[in-house]
Amino acid sequence: MDCALMIQGTTSDAGKSLVVTALCRILSRRNISVVPFKPQNMALNSAVTPEGGEIGRAQAVQARACGLEPHTDMNPILLKPNSDKEAQVIFRGHPLHNQNALSYHQLKPQLLDGVVETFNTLGKRFDILLVEGAGSPAEINLRQNDIANMGFAERVDCPVILVGDIDRGGVFAQFVGTLALLSESEQKRIKGFIINKFRGDVRLLQPGLDWLEKKTGKPVLGVLHYLPGLHLASEDSFFDLSQGVAEGPGILKVVIPRLPRISNHTDLDPLRLHPQVTLYWVGWNEPIPSADLIILPGSKSTRSDLNWLKEQGWLEAIQKHLRYGGKVMGICGGFQMLGKQLDDSQGMEGRPGVSEGFGLLDIETRYDAHKQLTNTEGQLALTNAPPVRGYEIHMGQTFGPDLKQPAMTLDGKPHGVLSRDNQIMGHYLHGIFDQPEALAALLAWSGLEESLHLDLFQEQERAFDRLADAFESQVNMEFIDTLLNSKQVKNS
Repeated sequence: MDCALMIQGTTSDAGKSLVVTALCRILSRRNISVVPFKPQNMALNSAVTPEGGEIGRAQAVQARACGLEPHTDMNPILLKPNSDKEAQVIFRGHPLHNQNALSYHQLKPQLLDGVVETFNTLGKRFDILLVEGAGSPAEINLRQNDIANMGFAERVDCPVILVGDIDRGGVFAQFVGTLALLSESEQKRIKGFIINKFRGDVRLLQPGLDWLEKKTGKPVLGVLHYLPGLHLASEDSFFDLSQGVAEGPGILKVVIPRLPRISNHTDLDPLRLHPQVTLYWVGWNEPIPSADLIILPGSKSTRSDLNWLKEQGWLEAIQKHLRYGGKVMGICGGFQMLGKQLDDSQGMEGRPGVSEGFGLLDIETRYDAHKQLTNTEGQLALTNAPPVRGYEIHMGQTFGPDLKQPAMTLDGKPHGVLSRDNQIMGHYLHGIFDQPEALAALLAWSGLEESLHLDLFQEQERAFDRLADAFESQVNMEFIDTLLNSKQVKNS
């Protein structure tokens, strides 16, 4: 390995993933051997790798920006919260067990060695590793045994660029305050700053940039302007779901509950991008509007989110919606909720117990220790049997009479449920809307007979190049090339 460069942020969602993605595309366009790496990720949006492991969605997206297939080595630790105090620990693609914060903190020294080993393995295959931090390096309560930020950077001895989000205000305080809470060696490790999501005339920002450089002795490498309409699959749901606000001017109305533990909401990205679709995310205590299609998305805490839906009046709303001829789709946990019963007597997802589902499908789900992690493809049980491709990530096995009416065939086997009245579809397939033919067929099933063509892969490719072009024009790439100190970079 020639070099590694780590991107850390002053806060969560400061722009770490965006910067890594931009650099992945820039360097790959130069035909440089580059790979993304995130030591520890906390997210409920994940992806299944070709070898059958699970990693954070952001790293799968960054791999695509590099022209690579995602691999578990790119994100050795993934934490998937199933409550405010507990998370499932995914290590090298597969679940270890559920851990509360204190027990996981004690486990980190053992995991760090494995993370560094994985990092070194990638270093033998690629010339440049672009490392992404998590949260903020200034979280002093988490400094001991740190894997995610400076603890890792110090262990592998790599330089750091610090990113701050000016859109929320206080970006200069973010930078100076972060530096003040770091040790002397960690401060020296930070080589420069990048400001993200700037709107307006950068000349008005220049006095602040000059002050920051004089105050810290470190350069501002660039000011990234806000890019309206740029869409990259999100790492998590916390900041990017427009709760209570309709997205898009489309004629087909899709309503989705913003579940407290929503997972893999990136399933809905093709609908968010489609010009003929309006998405409406409904949060806590908000009225549930009329719709053509209601989608119950995935959940990391299915029984808990099911109770939340019942308390918010969703069962009655869905029953009324069906009486008026509307369509309903349940994806993964949402599919399980549509059934009669969810049996988690062993406490695989939370407190042991059994919950009564919505009873709209004659199925039941029983949870066990096995976690399904599969990439799969097949055909939808709709007109012309359009091809579909995606992945499964779920605990629990579903059984019942309605499975005799499958929604699709995957790898030659019947999968999911399409109700006899053609109004309800349930399945475990994440990414069901990603293929253009499947998207068009599902929109037609929902009531949009003639839909415009949308290819999510092409949209993502355009977004990668747009981001890379903006980054190269607004950030000091010569300085970054010097940090990378790679023969490939120098000769490109």
